[in-house]
Amino acid sequence: MTLEEIHGQQPMPAGHDWMQGAGTALHELLVSAQRRGCLTAGVYESAKLMNVDPDNVAFCVLAADQEDEGDIALQIHFTLIQAFCCENDIDIVRVNDVARLAAIVGPSEDSGEPRDLHCILITNPNEEGWKDPALEKLNLFCEESRSVNDWVPAITLPE
Repeated sequence: MTLEEIHGQQPMPAGHDWMQGAGTALHELLVSAQRRGCLTAGVYESAKLMNVDPDNVAFCVLAADQEDEGDIALQIHFTLIQAFCCENDIDIVRVNDVARLAAIVGPSEDSGEPRDLHCILITNPNEEGWKDPALEKLNLFCEESRSVNDWVPAITLPE
């Protein structure tokens, strides 16, 4: 008998397919949110938005490459953002490939400069009834991850 069976929980879907599905859903969500103008990029920009309008935040992505792991200030920001997201029931995931995120999201539309992509928020659009299937898949993925005590699951983006 497994721990999941004892507690009446379903085990997390095993294997590469589940993670790949979450990565594909995240890719689709980022593209869709950017097209709709519902994407906020940057640690400071995200913190400002969460402070002003936390009810409008639908999803959070934290991204760090291996060299960012030693950046204590960034890790403190991540800890605070994670706490805020947990407190406000905002689903959150980690991505370990900032370069891949930059390829998906691209440079800032205003200046054409590279953006800070360590934190990306997806906000609810002004349109009523907007339901993104990719967001729903990611919400389910996060819910499943929490059921096995993985509160900030890591996602690998597809190539």
